[in-house]
Amino acid sequence: MIGSVVPSSKFLSKKMLDHLDFSSAEFVVELGPGTGVFTDRIIEKLGKDTTLLVIELNDTFYKDLKSRITDKRVHIRKGSASDLQKFMNELNVVQADFIVSSLPLAMIPDILRKRIIIEVNTQLNDQGEFIQFQYSLQSFKLFKKVFNKVSVRPCLFNMPPAFVYSCKKN
Repeated sequence: MIGSVVPSSKFLSKKMLDHLDFSSAEFVVELGPGTGVFTDRIIEKLGKDTTLLVIELNDTFYKDLKSRITDKRVHIRKGSASDLQKFMNELNVVQADFIVSSLPLAMIPDILRKRIIIEVNTQLNDQGEFIQFQYSLQSFKLFKKVFNKVSVRPCLFNMPPAFVYSCKKN
């Protein structure tokens, strides 16, 4: 499932990632990286001892990411975001510092969408942050039910315009 026909803009990348400090994080997750626009920026910002888990369902995107990303800190897995705990267990990781998502939540069936968001919350550490962009405010109520703090920022210079959610447990 692909949420957009064009890659995310540099404006959306900045809105999603520039405020995040991955340099001191132990473990970062990216869900639904697609062509890797955010993945490349995340890798630039990683600390030397930070591990990045990337989960992609689309076979073409997965193969492209696997062939071009050789950084030893990055672990690329083919699968669903609903398998997050399984992939973290394989890496012997208990919780994540950040989870960055480009999942097309509006296109995911309601029950699976809820399961994924609850799983994301479960896999974040207490100070962790979940960052998700969407082209609508459809998921706002779900995020408010699952997370204690939710903020939304528009990115008008993206095509189409997008909303960036920042969700925290505490």
